[in-house]
Amino acid sequence: MPVLLLKALINWHVMKDDKDNVQLSAVEDHDGILTIRGGGARRDWNGIHYKQGMSAKNVGTTKLSANIATIPPGGVAAAHIHVGFELILYIIEGNVRHEFGPGLKQVVENQAGDFIYIKPGVPHEVFNVSDTEPVVAFVARSSANEWDDIVPYNRNADGASLRQVQSLNR
Repeated sequence: MPVLLLKALINWHVMKDDKDNVQLSAVEDHDGILTIRGGGARRDWNGIHYKQGMSAKNVGTTKLSANIATIPPGGVAAAHIHVGFELILYIIEGNVRHEFGPGLKQVVENQAGDFIYIKPGVPHEVFNVSDTEPVVAFVARSSANEWDDIVPYNRNADGASLRQVQSLNR
């Protein structure tokens, strides 16, 4: 899908921090094919703005969820771990840096056009490297519950704490 069309689908108005702002009335059920036109309402979590997308909460998915995420200029999604689910990102626009691994000592940068796969249990913190442009990404998770299985990560945590969280992914 061309970037201009994706931009047209993304609502840039900021709402209050409310990760559970799910608008069920936005879902159209066509007897087996469900649609949310324009990506639904906007919700915020951990410094990232999300279009509502689809999940167990609004369309009854059982194994996946997806939405569009926007990290504002200079924004940061605080360090966290996905417990028991995989995540794939496609960067639509902008440049993003992930600090990841034990102590968040490893770094990888990605730009528009890149796919990113994050394994379950990998601690990471996400940075928009631009002070003027947002990062916009398509996000797909192997969990229908979006944020229910995400835990904060302390970059100064000892190895035993990290191994305990990672053991939940097995």
